[in-house]
Amino acid sequence: MMEHSNVRLADLLDRRADGHEPVPEAVLAALFEQGVFVPVTVTGSVMFLPDDEQPPTLLGFTDAALGAQLLPAAAGMVHCDAARLRDILEKTGVAVLGVRSGTGQAIFPEQVLRDWATYGPGAEMKLDRSTDPVALALRDALVRRVREFPAVRSVWGAQVRWRASGEEHLMLHVAVDEDLPSASAARLMQILLGEEAKLGRKHPKVGMLALNTTTHFDAIANWTASAWTRCATTSSRTRSR
Repeated sequence: MMEHSNVRLADLLDRRADGHEPVPEAVLAALFEQGVFVPVTVTGSVMFLPDDEQPPTLLGFTDAALGAQLLPAAAGMVHCDAARLRDILEKTGVAVLGVRSGTGQAIFPEQVLRDWATYGPGAEMKLDRSTDPVALALRDALVRRVREFPAVRSVWGAQVRWRASGEEHLMLHVAVDEDLPSASAARLMQILLGEEAKLGRKHPKVGMLALNTTTHFDAIANWTASAWTRCATTSSRTRSR
């Protein structure tokens, strides 16, 4: 099974360990293009990393030999492509995927994984300004609520269209001054979708991707210069590089 090793993802994670932070989209694209190896028990059940205080974490490794070395308790390693990862997420409701390479690692929140699993590996996106009532409601709510979250610097929203499938939904990118995965961004989304803009069956889906204002400064600068609509910003704490 070594032919399935995710060399590209391993390289990105190893470079992260050396202090070179890759853009989140590149890591996610590599994850879903070539998949990862997931540990299983003797009965074929997926193994999770239990934690008494947090939801279980799904483990993934960039190749089978590495997984066997780092987790000898596993009976085997099963290669999971995008479809299998999607199936595991849907059936288990796992909150986090933790992936290991030779020297690096990454943690992917469930919400981000579901978005990428749904819309395909490395799918090209077209971003446009949205006048959808849900987008307008989110923008108004962000203006009122964003200052409740000191770690959140800015939030951008756009209508996202995946070129391959033609599917569309709303996407919020949240710039934060804290390590990822961002608890502030997750809590902000929970409040927005739970209290401010409750979605029905006919409403567009809403996704979120958090970015760190230091390690992802260039990506944030590029997006703010593109066709995005700035939903809200904590202008009193404007960041300079």
